[in-house]
Amino acid sequence: MFRIIAFTTLIVCLLLCNYTYGQKLPTEYTERIKKADSLYKAKDYIESSNVYSTAFKTLGWKGLGEDRYHAACSWALAGNPDSAFFNLVRIVTALYYSDFNQVISESAFISLYNDKRWLPLLELIKTNQKKGELNPNLSLTEELEIIYSEDQKYRKMLDTIPPESEKREAVFKMMAEKDHYNLQKVKTILNRHGWLGEDTIGIHGNSALFLVIQHADLKTQEIFFPMMQDAVYSGKLKKSSFALLQDRMNLRQGKKQIYGSQIDRDEQAKIYYVSPLEDPDNVDKRRAEVGLQPLKDYVKMWDINWDLEQYKKDLPAIELKEKIKNK
Repeated sequence: MFRIIAFTTLIVCLLLCNYTYGQKLPTEYTERIKKADSLYKAKDYIESSNVYSTAFKTLGWKGLGEDRYHAACSWALAGNPDSAFFNLVRIVTALYYSDFNQVISESAFISLYNDKRWLPLLELIKTNQKKGELNPNLSLTEELEIIYSEDQKYRKMLDTIPPESEKREAVFKMMAEKDHYNLQKVKTILNRHGWLGEDTIGIHGNSALFLVIQHADLKTQEIFFPMMQDAVYSGKLKKSSFALLQDRMNLRQGKKQIYGSQIDRDEQAKIYYVSPLEDPDNVDKRRAEVGLQPLKDYVKMWDINWDLEQYKKDLPAIELKEKIKNK
């Protein structure tokens, strides 16, 4: 089971995940997934399935598509078809999973063959497969897949390099060069086609458009802001993604962020902190409205212990840090 799973339009993607694209997953999640994988290999399928579920719980019942697939295998072998189908349906309907041959050759799913849900599931996978084959924008989709990978490559590399390391400067330089190159491509695509949804270019393609603009300069963001706002209204861009853009633009314009998505680092104290935030008391209400998890859960990735009252006391000093940094 644990070979690389071939997704037609994507390989490993967050399933309806509210985390910023490219951010590292919480250690709690990755450690539990590793444990579940080990239990599966040891053929302890019931315990493996339960640990997969606890991992998803740490992300607000979300998880990587690949992990969802593995969980489905585990649940099927544990004799729980309901949970197996639940996970399979999630990746088929939300991630457009389309590897028909992979599923029908998966020995873990033999116990599902006589279930009335099996054949309809296969039909959904076939439908996804046909959509991929008939996609008139396949070359564009492939180009955006490459852009997505290139955008994430150096950012993932930075996750493995300590903040104090001199190697980070070289990586930042390579990342800036690649971002500039990708931006020229995405500008051409957007000016020619407008904002394209997942139904046309897949999740990674849609993510690539957002990521490149999110990582662009403020002037570029302001140019494409109206287009992205319209894309939210038409369902071609997630509200959660647009919220991240709004936060980044607000800080660059000298304003406070709205959703608390932007994290900065105090190099002297060697700690991370939430950049200046508007109306901290109601931030979780605003985050919930756009599909983002509570702030206290989000900031755990940076080992930040969210204390609302303490943050409000620290806010003047944080705002001063921001002003000094942007001078």
